Amino acid sequence: MITSAQMRAARAMLGLDQKGLAELAGLSLPTIQRMEASGGQVRGIIDTLMKVVEALEEAGIELIGENAPSAGSGRGVRLREAASRSGERPGGRAGREGVVPKTASHAG
Repeated sequence: MITSAQMRAARAMLGLDQKGLAELAGLSLPTIQRMEASGGQVRGIIDTLMKVVEALEEAGIELIGENAPSAGSGRGVRLREAASRSGERPGGRAGREGVVPKTASHAG
């Protein structure tokens, strides 16, 4: 349904802290803290999970499941498997080939 990492990323994209998400979803702060502290898939009462998902979606977040295409448009972030790609550094970041360093002539 939703992972703790997705919850944290969604909050960051919306500029919300945990208290803000709790208010948006109509839940308590300790509930949001507990959900985000869990590893992997968030476990809990289905009604509580749905409140969080619906609040995030109403705020403009599209939660994308594993191996699912994105149905929306706009900007976003998606986590990919770092270990499955060659030439990537730990954390899923590719090498810096093709990256132009910012210099005084490129400042803007």
